[in-house]
Amino acid sequence: MRRNVFITTSGTVALVLGAWILPQGLSAQRLMPQAAHKQPPAQPIYNPYPPGLLPSDLEAELDRVRREVEGIYKEALAQWRAIPPPTVTGNPLSLQGSGMRLVQILGKLELFDTTISVNGNIACSSCHMPYAGWSGPISSLNATTVAYPGSVRFRFGKRKPQSYTYSPFYPALDFNETQQDFYGGNFWDLRATGWKIQSADAEQAQHPVLDTQEHGFPDAACIVFRLSQAEYKPLFEEIWGKQAFDIKFPPSTEKICRTPGGAAVLGGSSTPVNLKKDDRGRMNSTFDQFALSITAYERSEDVSAFSSKFDAFLSGSAELTPREMAGWELFRGKGKCNTCHLDGTENGAASSLTAANAASVAPLFTDFTSGNLGLPRNPNDPIYFENVPDPFGFTPNPAGQNFIDLGVGLFLRSQAGGVNPNSDWTALAPQFDGKMQVSTARNADLRPCPSFVKAYMHNGYLKSLKEVVHFYNTRDVFGPNPSCAPGTEKKTCWPPPEVSANEDMTIGKLGLSDLEEDQIVAFLRTLTDGFTRPYTDFNTFTGSCTP
Repeated sequence: MRRNVFITTSGTVALVLGAWILPQGLSAQRLMPQAAHKQPPAQPIYNPYPPGLLPSDLEAELDRVRREVEGIYKEALAQWRAIPPPTVTGNPLSLQGSGMRLVQILGKLELFDTTISVNGNIACSSCHMPYAGWSGPISSLNATTVAYPGSVRFRFGKRKPQSYTYSPFYPALDFNETQQDFYGGNFWDLRATGWKIQSADAEQAQHPVLDTQEHGFPDAACIVFRLSQAEYKPLFEEIWGKQAFDIKFPPSTEKICRTPGGAAVLGGSSTPVNLKKDDRGRMNSTFDQFALSITAYERSEDVSAFSSKFDAFLSGSAELTPREMAGWELFRGKGKCNTCHLDGTENGAASSLTAANAASVAPLFTDFTSGNLGLPRNPNDPIYFENVPDPFGFTPNPAGQNFIDLGVGLFLRSQAGGVNPNSDWTALAPQFDGKMQVSTARNADLRPCPSFVKAYMHNGYLKSLKEVVHFYNTRDVFGPNPSCAPGTEKKTCWPPPEVSANEDMTIGKLGLSDLEEDQIVAFLRTLTDGFTRPYTDFNTFTGSCTP
């Protein structure tokens, strides 16, 4: 098999404004006013995509999400100001009383702060909203491109935004010699290893802000620079110390931090902000603290709530319906779901399944590994069309249509944005080609209304839980078929896998009936948080839902 590598590069082409024309109905993203710094000038638009690929409501939906993000940010400011001041005490010093909630709210403020992007127009949560299970908040994008545009319009990423829920529970990445498998890490390709700060989730928070197709900053110093101007700067200093921003930023910092990462004028530098050695070291520490604060919030009950119907069942305060119970039996038996999405019980038949049978009353529904499910390619992924330079001289994906997403294999080769911190792992890359993280099954169906489309798997090829279960059940019954007849794809025909190497053969021919597929879906829906108490900020969705 020919394997093409996705490499982000910056070209040296001349800047040509207006080279790309927006599809009808789209215009440049309006930038929200910034309280801490001047509003950056309007940016030229990058649009190499074929007509019809980007949904017609994209601009309106981006504006809707921006307003929702602003609302939750204001809510977080009010929450911070309402928290009683802590008592500084102990040895080592700690913030007694309210320290834990303060660091959580700091993380929330960071997640919903739109100034933490090169154009001041997106926050971390712009692609991860609570009502969508902390994943993609725009139904029309989930139904089409799956990937989301970043701060530089319209550079798109290459994969579906993953959910934040329960991500802090993934350990730092480690290779188990006995099992010959990787455990832990974050992102679909596990590239957030946690090698330095020993938190895969915290390291994950550091990547999007510097990703050329996401927040777009050219230097980690830009994040700290924006934090030093934030309204919640006193909260950051209260938790992490006033030395956090004792950094002498050069006069050129603002201009550099308004320049998108990958721009040809940066000359390929990842540290264009010229800081002295001590200032660079202090900045790196503050950047780590920024990330650890986000992890504190994502681990809190606001995000990782353990408040689903299944949690209530395990506590003995709720009962599953016969349909849900049948689905659970299939989940841990004939469906083989429990071989990867561990529910705290063994994968096997039992005469009676009750709460008392659970080995864990807080199961995470993942085994922290990765796998290649043989998923077909999603031809609507914008990354395949990003093989031409944008107005800044940056080419997101030189390979174009030849790009093959090898997942963990790319990361182990230090490609596609991943940096492998352990040279001993490089030789393992062929064994992990095509593998993607086993995400938790929790909150797989968390959405604002039934008509809201959620996408599943790393490329969003599957659009419903029913399609997911049907694929697991019939992949090898109705596929691989390179020529599905119209109307048969995802029903009685499955295209070939994007990557055939290392395909998981545990699934593909499970022999489930249509009713049994539906029963598994019914069980998966019991994993949706918000059953025992309202899910935080779930009601912030302001979009429309069809009956």
